[in-house]
Amino acid sequence: MRETMHKRRMTAERDEPFVVFLIGMRINRYWKVHKWLPVAAAMPKMLRELEAQEDSGLLHHEQTINTRTILMVQYWESFETLRDYAREMEREHLPAWIEYNQTSGKSGDVGIFHETYLVDPGDYETVYNNMPAFGLGAAADLRPATGTLETAGRRLGTDDDEPAVTVEGETADSAREN
Repeated sequence: MRETMHKRRMTAERDEPFVVFLIGMRINRYWKVHKWLPVAAAMPKMLRELEAQEDSGLLHHEQTINTRTILMVQYWESFETLRDYAREMEREHLPAWIEYNQTSGKSGDVGIFHETYLVDPGDYETVYNNMPAFGLGAAADLRPATGTLETAGRRLGTDDDEPAVTVEGETADSAREN
């Protein structure tokens, strides 16, 4: 499937509160593959399960991997849908969490983490330039970042009258005049 590239500045808008959930793992001892591989393999199973359920509450996710850490950013409809998923014994998450605690949780071979942020409409701002739908932009509606949505301050409603700066160092207002 080919992604649509937006060749102009876009911003994400969502009229409802949402949750940003950061979850991941850190490999502390590379040589103990038998400890960290099961932890790494658990998340794709959970994502397949969530994506198969239309009303799961998961809006979108993005993943990043570096040398030691796998980080996933997830966008959820509400904290309740996230918590409900995490606590259901018949779903993939809770058995994986129990398994981690029994096999790796105390050894220090692999670490896990999560952070949860509850976000109200108007309490965030985004901008994407020359990007396909990404992050919150893939979980919400994309709109051109122009006019009242042109700068971070304007998107946050701080009455920022400063024009946006373009790649060339000009302001967006002066670039339009040329």
